[in-house]
Amino acid sequence: QVQLVESGGGLVQAGGSLRLSCVASGRTLNWSTMGWFRQAPGKEREFVAAIRWSRTTTYADSVKGRFTISGDSAKNAVYLQMNSLKPEDTAVYYCAIRLLWTTTISQQADYDYWGQGTQVTVSS
Repeated sequence: QVQLVESGGGLVQAGGSLRLSCVASGRTLNWSTMGWFRQAPGKEREFVAAIRWSRTTTYADSVKGRFTISGDSAKNAVYLQMNSLKPEDTAVYYCAIRLLWTTTISQQADYDYWGQGTQVTVSS
């Protein structure tokens, strides 16, 4: 089993910033991809960003230029720096990890383990 623990969520005004962290622990952590998804009330969970072991990054169009994903392989951690936050960014943010390499990394089914989520609320 692999455990993922997110932190860093909170309440922020529109235009502000937050930095989410996710640390993975447990069995083999030679992961291939770590990603962030989010789920707003009444909506489906959606892809936000992902980073491969090679440091290649992918972003949803809605966050490009505002969010930055980064990783620390030594700590088995991934971070999501969120700038210029908007009320529509309000959601529960989930960290996920994929152990084996795959071509697709933007679907929920691409990931093996998930964190419990951290709430991000952006006020207008």
